[in-house]
Amino acid sequence: MTNRLAETLSPYLRAHADNPVDWYPWGEEAFAEAQRRDVPLLISIGYSTCHWCHVMARESFADPATAALINDGFVAVKVDREEHPQVDGAYMAAASAFTQNLGWPLTVFTTPRGRTFYAGTYWPPEARAPMPAFRDVLAAVREAWTQRRAQAEESADAVTEALARAAETSPSDLPDPAAIAAAATAIAQREDRQFGGFGAAPKFPVATTLRFLQHPLVREGAPDAAAAAGRALAAMADSDLRDADGGFFRYATQRDWTVPHYERMLTDNAQLLDVARDAGDEQVVRGIAAFLVGVLRREDGGFGAAQDSESVIDGARSEGGYYLRPVPERAELEPPAVDGKVITGWNGLAIGALARAGAAFDESAWIDAAVAAADAVLRANRDSDGVLVRASLDGRASAAVATVADLALLADGLFALALATGELQWATTARGILDHAIAGGGGRDPLLSAQGIASSPDHTDGDLPSDAAAVAGAALTAWWLGAGEGYREEATGIVRTLAARSLEQPFAHGTLLRVAAGLALPPRQLVVVTAARDGALADAARGAEAEVVAVVAPDQARRFADAGFALFEGKDTTAERAYDCRAFVCRLPVSDPAEVSATR
Repeated sequence: MTNRLAETLSPYLRAHADNPVDWYPWGEEAFAEAQRRDVPLLISIGYSTCHWCHVMARESFADPATAALINDGFVAVKVDREEHPQVDGAYMAAASAFTQNLGWPLTVFTTPRGRTFYAGTYWPPEARAPMPAFRDVLAAVREAWTQRRAQAEESADAVTEALARAAETSPSDLPDPAAIAAAATAIAQREDRQFGGFGAAPKFPVATTLRFLQHPLVREGAPDAAAAAGRALAAMADSDLRDADGGFFRYATQRDWTVPHYERMLTDNAQLLDVARDAGDEQVVRGIAAFLVGVLRREDGGFGAAQDSESVIDGARSEGGYYLRPVPERAELEPPAVDGKVITGWNGLAIGALARAGAAFDESAWIDAAVAAADAVLRANRDSDGVLVRASLDGRASAAVATVADLALLADGLFALALATGELQWATTARGILDHAIAGGGGRDPLLSAQGIASSPDHTDGDLPSDAAAVAGAALTAWWLGAGEGYREEATGIVRTLAARSLEQPFAHGTLLRVAAGLALPPRQLVVVTAARDGALADAARGAEAEVVAVVAPDQARRFADAGFALFEGKDTTAERAYDCRAFVCRLPVSDPAEVSATR
């Protein structure tokens, strides 16, 4: 049979279109059918490059007998977590009440109105201790619903109430430098001194945490904690986690970074590009950039979400087999598929990272790739009213709403692109998108709201910054560029709201703590006004440590100032000059590259 998924946008959903399961995509139709039949929803959440999602699909969802049990007792809903991150977040939070082994595929059983009363991840077709067989789980859940329904609904209500309590926060003071350094030291206590990185197996890159540890305030106040970031990057770069072509895999299943989970995500690689750039590791920078531009970039210029862990070799599905071949031999094989969804916020991460790296390493091709991606996202990722949405595929916009993080991460990437190119349009577009996010743009999935499905806002970083931290970070960048004190106040308000929680759990709040550090340390802003973008004065500035490095022509400086970016006011001189500022207080301009300090 062909179910309702064949015409959806998601490659993940399309891959299940021929299952015997009578799948519905996420939407009102599935809820209406569950309420009509008065049966639970079985909500299966995954993504196209997820290995265990593939395994469960082959073992269970493609099996006619298992499908019959699902179709008879449930309304089955298939969700792409990358297209609907808020749905995934809501049900992941609910699932934590039932299992500590969270991940994907996520399998959730809910009331007809979407409230969770049981959940788990992968279940095999036959029992493998300690995991029961999936068919036995289906039978037990159906029995619970038909024989002990009141108990199931009571469990769902308890989960809903717990999520509501978890959403409560209490503002506190801004963290001072000592508190921020202490948070970094607490993170460093989790360092694996033998193999690098943090914790035991499975081991993840945790790029958001590494970026916090790299902040100048941490380097000054907690130097050993800051050094842990460099040790982690070096360990990962010299391990199986890094593919021979330069791209990084999602995580390692072993403590020593061996036996990777072979999927390769845009989120990880974009953020690790920034980590490597800050560390001055040019080899790693060039490898990641080559992977982004050569593998994940789509024909329209946007970047796809991920590359699969599996490929077909000699007629059989193989996990990791392609990556285990020497690079020259790969040319003879069909490479693992790339999920071509162009996700708004994820592309914002890539745009910013490539723009910064391109400027730092004098690689115009990387900046050009960032420009092309920005054009692609701003063109294709819009609904019929011109509002930015979550994603697009082959130029077709998704109906899924953009998250707040999508808007903020794209804005921050466009600010970086403005600095790398000297072009005002990127900064004004970024400011408009950020203003929309601050005013409540993006936001909650409408069906979650309509059904009253609880979703405690997750203010912790996962594989990318949280919504709140992303907005705070973009607002801080806008302030650095002179867009107004209101942006600093916005960043300050967000950090104050979450400060106590971030200091208690610093490992999970790397992005927010980096913003806190940015508020506690006066920013260095370097503006070079020159007609020679590739001249010695511009090169000296690009090699310096600063929060803002802008190389602009006199007329560009004037346009930035006229558009409300106060950092550029009074800097439209026709003589080549470098302005070295600390929180908008500038020293006398210089024209000698030797007078531009490389350090703060």
